[in-house]
Amino acid sequence: MKVIVLVSGGMDSVTALYKAVGDHEVLAGLSFDYGSKHNHRELPFAAWHCGHLGIKHEIVKLGFINELFASDLLKSGGEIPEGHYEAESMKQTVVPFRNGIMLAVAAGYAESIGAEGIVIAAHSGDHAIYPDCRETFMQPMAAAISEGTYASIALIRPFILERKEDIALAGLKLGVDFAQTWSCYKGGIKHCGRCGTCVERKEAFALAGLEDPTDYESES
Repeated sequence: MKVIVLVSGGMDSVTALYKAVGDHEVLAGLSFDYGSKHNHRELPFAAWHCGHLGIKHEIVKLGFINELFASDLLKSGGEIPEGHYEAESMKQTVVPFRNGIMLAVAAGYAESIGAEGIVIAAHSGDHAIYPDCRETFMQPMAAAISEGTYASIALIRPFILERKEDIALAGLKLGVDFAQTWSCYKGGIKHCGRCGTCVERKEAFALAGLEDPTDYESES
């Protein structure tokens, strides 16, 4: 199947990109610059992996999200909370309906370049906090994309039932260099080691029994 892959530059989407290369014909990797505090750290890694695989990489600017939406993940928002990624405070990092917006753009782009599917790396670890990562959202969104395109474009979600440690193991088998990925929501020079996404990243490698290649400001 001819597909595009939503690739942020994080370990989940990069692993999905490598998996898609083995399973499908990947026409492009699609990234979004929507004003998050870590966009400038993520996007170069998305570009690096697409270049490494010889895949076209496109970045869509969605500046209105930073201007109009309320979320501490955005440059216009407050401080990124620290702690476990399933903590109640992490709801502050939810960008309202982000995946709905991005998938709508992806559907239009996919049909425009002759793709038959869209790959998204949402996984079960996202479900506690992010409502637009849950399968109860993905199923009707998949139906809408299929019904709303002449090509009946499929929404492919290979990791929807997997946890992040499963993705880490899958990436290892696929040859993903996880040192060339970014997770930290704070977007500093190094991964902070304390925010929810850093904690999740550490846990994933630990539970998978893999060496974590990440340079953290804090190891605690």
